[in-house]
Amino acid sequence: MIEDALGRAVTRETGTSSDFDLNPGFVLPEGRKLRAAAVLVAVQDLGDGPRVLLTKRSSHLKHHPGQISFPGGKVEVSDAGPAAAALREANEEVGLPPSLVRIIGTLPTHETVTGFTVTPILARVTAPFDTVAELGEVDEVFLVPLNFVTNQANFRVEARFWRGEMRRYYTVPYGPYYIWGATARILRGLAERMS
Repeated sequence: MIEDALGRAVTRETGTSSDFDLNPGFVLPEGRKLRAAAVLVAVQDLGDGPRVLLTKRSSHLKHHPGQISFPGGKVEVSDAGPAAAALREANEEVGLPPSLVRIIGTLPTHETVTGFTVTPILARVTAPFDTVAELGEVDEVFLVPLNFVTNQANFRVEARFWRGEMRRYYTVPYGPYYIWGATARILRGLAERMS
């Protein structure tokens, strides 16, 4: 059963990850202040196999326009922790009712180049729901097969210049969706834990 496999993945010991994993020469600044964020790695099975819920961010957003991401965002003072933040954000961004989410556990945190420490919350969506993309923030809500994004052979390492240096990062393209950066790295970590 997929929930058992996901449960085992949560208990496997692996370290944290960052957007700098593939760039060993990059030195992170001492004393940097990271902001807390959380994302929901939501797995849903509508009868055609387990799939992961992802969003395409609005192309007119100031930060990460048009990028593929998990539902999620900053942990607010009013949130009772990362899981509560991930559930709140998933409800706001894609209309996922928290009552339909069974949390399996927490994956290792991921540090982003934009100064966040992201806590991925692995969960199962227990029933179908009508997605409602948050106007102005989400252009599209879609599902990718879990077995695709947990197959390490589907990941590639690509590079581009960022702040004057070549930076390498994971990608796991799926159809018209270019999944890269923090989202791909979190999925890569899940793939490693499920192998």
